[in-house]
Amino acid sequence: QVQLVESGGDLVQPGGSLKLSCAASGHFTTTNAMGWYRQAPGKQRELVAIMSSRGTTNYADSAKGRFTISRDNAKNTLYLQMNSLQPEDTAVYYCNAKNFNPLGSLIGDFWGQGTQVTVSS
Repeated sequence: QVQLVESGGDLVQPGGSLKLSCAASGHFTTTNAMGWYRQAPGKQRELVAIMSSRGTTNYADSAKGRFTISRDNAKNTLYLQMNSLQPEDTAVYYCNAKNFNPLGSLIGDFWGQGTQVTVSS
């Protein structure tokens, strides 16, 4: 089991920046991934950025060039630095962790409770 607690959501003006944090605890398998997803009102949850245990990253097109995902393994914390925020970035942001077995099969999929990001003037 992995427990995830997000923080850092806030109200910010267009063009502003925020840094989200996700504190993780519990058991990670050797092969794992952590990422950020978001869900705006009336829309499906979507991937924002993901980072594997090997350090590879993948970003949604909407996040490329503006958002940066990072991970501090010593602190068991995942971050999302968000710059040049726009009203369309308004959503609840969720932290996600995935555990995989040695064959690459998903064996655990965990979610935090979410943190609200509102971009508005």
